[in-house]
Amino acid sequence: MGAPRLRYPLLLLLLTCALVTEVAAEVEESSDDPSTAPVLLWLTDVPAAVEFIAAAEVAVVGFFQDLEIPIVSAFQSMVQEFPDVSFGISNDSKVLAHYNVTGSAISLFRLVDNEQLKLEGEEVESLEASKLSHFIRSNSLRLVTEYNSVTVLGLFNAMVEIHLLLMMDKASPEYEEHMRHYQEAAKLFRGKVLFILVDSGVMENRNVISYFKLKMSQLPALAIYRTLDDKWDTLPIVEVTVDQVQSFCDGFMKEKLLQENQESEEKTPKEEL
Repeated sequence: MGAPRLRYPLLLLLLTCALVTEVAAEVEESSDDPSTAPVLLWLTDVPAAVEFIAAAEVAVVGFFQDLEIPIVSAFQSMVQEFPDVSFGISNDSKVLAHYNVTGSAISLFRLVDNEQLKLEGEEVESLEASKLSHFIRSNSLRLVTEYNSVTVLGLFNAMVEIHLLLMMDKASPEYEEHMRHYQEAAKLFRGKVLFILVDSGVMENRNVISYFKLKMSQLPALAIYRTLDDKWDTLPIVEVTVDQVQSFCDGFMKEKLLQENQESEEKTPKEEL
């Protein structure tokens, strides 16, 4: 399956320009973190591959008939660059056949929307490491994805059209508890709503807050947004609870359904009496 069609709503244009410097610093800083070295898992049969992919929020698998082509070493180098992504590799013919690979392919599997994005054929064999890195970074969406100028491309390229943003300061004492409840709520809407965190403590993120007509004094707040038509709503909150998030999402989605039904009725030809 190829990457879905990219949409260009007003919010994407507003958000993309703000965070390049901030994110570049974060990426550089994270690459220097001497954390536990990640591993590349060899997938020797179909059950192992299926189990590996199902267990990861984001899994990237290299399917290669020929392990001597240059892209294999570039793929292996990605493991160190993305310690929070699960990497697997296989040259087993049954595994390749199971995932409809006839030559070489690199696939990214996302749990949050059950999406599979694939690079294959000549595109893979001539792929530069920098382009592979960008493909992984921009498409690594999670149960809750923190907004930045890299992930915004993946967010608005996702098939899920409704996005929920939690805008709050990550340095606040309530952050850990609020995030725990937010993540629990995200599980209820997997495949229906993308859950996003916007750190209001980052100066460049103030553009996001002002877009939704919110003031810093109103945070934390939820903002729900539909990429198809730029429709949105907000809800300033004192604390994040699963029930509150669920009610806010359900209300927005119910209104969307009513609107679609009304538009469908208006388009239906009426019989003359």
